[in-house]
Amino acid sequence: MKNISVEVEYFKEAGEVNTARVLDLVSKRANELGIDTVVVASTRGDTGVKAVERFKGKKVIVVTHSAGFSETDVQQLREEYRKAIEKNGGKILTCQHAFGGVGRAVRKKFGTYMTEEIVAYTLRIFGEGMKVACETVLMAMDAGLISGNKDVIAVAGTSKGADTACVIRPANVHMFFDLKVREIICKPRLD
Repeated sequence: MKNISVEVEYFKEAGEVNTARVLDLVSKRANELGIDTVVVASTRGDTGVKAVERFKGKKVIVVTHSAGFSETDVQQLREEYRKAIEKNGGKILTCQHAFGGVGRAVRKKFGTYMTEEIVAYTLRIFGEGMKVACETVLMAMDAGLISGNKDVIAVAGTSKGADTACVIRPANVHMFFDLKVREIICKPRLD
């Protein structure tokens, strides 16, 4: 295989101000590589709606926070966005975070970190969006919504909106070290 040269876009700031540009870059790269699946992190659902509207004809999986993430019995995905995502053919995945769960409970109760949170903090050295991109792909793989035999593009962000996208070869959570970030399409340039 010969070397390839691919342009990476670095944003001067993180956050939702970059969402439209991220979706443009993802569309271009998905078409160049023939990738038909996009995994999108979306807490409230507005980024998910933008993605399903933009990527008609592709498989779009919108990954949300688990119920109770922010407070007991609260689902942060807004109902109007859920309906719009589903109407536009998107799939919604709501489940426990791959880098959360019992490890997070141990931290909250006993003030110590477990392996999955150490992995999360390590991935954050590349930015919050990179951590979330990897995590959502693991979650979608565990849910059986994507295959480990085909690259996907993951879209994530810092707080709200999208500011990070990368090409990932998926893996299941229990096979975490088989997950491969094959290309970075865009991300914030960290200070």
